[in-house]
Amino acid sequence: MAEDPKDWDIATKLIRGGLARSQYMETAEALYLTQGFTYDSAEGADRRFSGEDPGFVYSRFNNPTVKMFEDRLALLEGAEVCRAQATGMASIHAALMGLVRAGDHVVAGRALFGSCRWLIAEWLPRFGVETTFVDATDPKAWEAAIRPGTKAVLIETPSNPVLEITDIRAVSELAHAVGAKVIVDNVFATPIFQQPLKLGADIVVYSATKHIDGQGRVLGGAILTSEAINEEFYRDPLRHTGPSLSPFNAWVLVKGLETLDLRVRRQNDTAAALADVVAEHKAVKQVLYPFRHDHPGHNVAKSQMSGGGTVLALDLGSREAAFKFLNALEIVDISNNLGDAKSMATHPPTTTHRSVPEEMRPSLGVVEGGVRLSVGLESLADLSRDVTRALDQA
Repeated sequence: MAEDPKDWDIATKLIRGGLARSQYMETAEALYLTQGFTYDSAEGADRRFSGEDPGFVYSRFNNPTVKMFEDRLALLEGAEVCRAQATGMASIHAALMGLVRAGDHVVAGRALFGSCRWLIAEWLPRFGVETTFVDATDPKAWEAAIRPGTKAVLIETPSNPVLEITDIRAVSELAHAVGAKVIVDNVFATPIFQQPLKLGADIVVYSATKHIDGQGRVLGGAILTSEAINEEFYRDPLRHTGPSLSPFNAWVLVKGLETLDLRVRRQNDTAAALADVVAEHKAVKQVLYPFRHDHPGHNVAKSQMSGGGTVLALDLGSREAAFKFLNALEIVDISNNLGDAKSMATHPPTTTHRSVPEEMRPSLGVVEGGVRLSVGLESLADLSRDVTRALDQA
């Protein structure tokens, strides 16, 4: 009997999962750069469109290269279905809009990536969806906000940019008690260090632009869930609204998955060590990293994550100090991206969270002296020297 790929270790899933060779038996995954497909006969086209023949009909609906990426990521995540989109924000948007209609209610953690917060605060209400933000670290806040009309709950853990930790199990139990679906943005944790479906979540979303590509090349996103949820909430909306991932980007992401485990484990180890280095510097008012004992969500993080991740957050006290630090960096790039092989630092109030009203930022941890540092694959010695030298000038 053939071995079930679900029984493979992570490293094998990332290399072999979803592999579908053509008749040419190529070594690397094939790139199918095609808009559409042809049929042997009119009857064949009829069978294909009816679903009797499960082949491909149009690359907006699906594509062989995209399907390889989806199948591999689904196997890694332990999901029945993966649906890939053009960007991470397309995935968040589709994940939310597929679940709700006018009169429904959505609850989300208040500390979200700026574009995600805009979707909850500005976009959904335009369609008659009521939304509530809560302190994502407080189970009682979730309990007070979730009610019978709640249809979707959005969790971002660790959150962007201050790495707040939400108890996925606890919030999922509260949501399921009223029939709500739980969406987890798992970008910071990656599927290597956290698997929300096993913790009770219903839907997991990724910006594949980050660690999954991890080398600054392409955009992409993904929704992972069950067959039942996909059929009820996502199959038709995704088919007809067209937030499709391009075959070329899917091919790049397939190749990115091959090294995901190696890359993020190395980045995780470096980030953990670098957090300890910067915590000792006099210019740093606070360093946040989930697996440090002084992180407020340390115990919850340890209970649901197997690593602290690749990102740390610093508070240098003022915008002036933050800018001096950023401008003094020589190895680390100033960039609003994260999860890359290259280390990157950004000032969230003026970049990723600029759309958040200024008066609200402090309550979200988005402070003027804040710096988000995404740790790459450079050596710890070089990064420590670069960051320490820049802190000396902050």
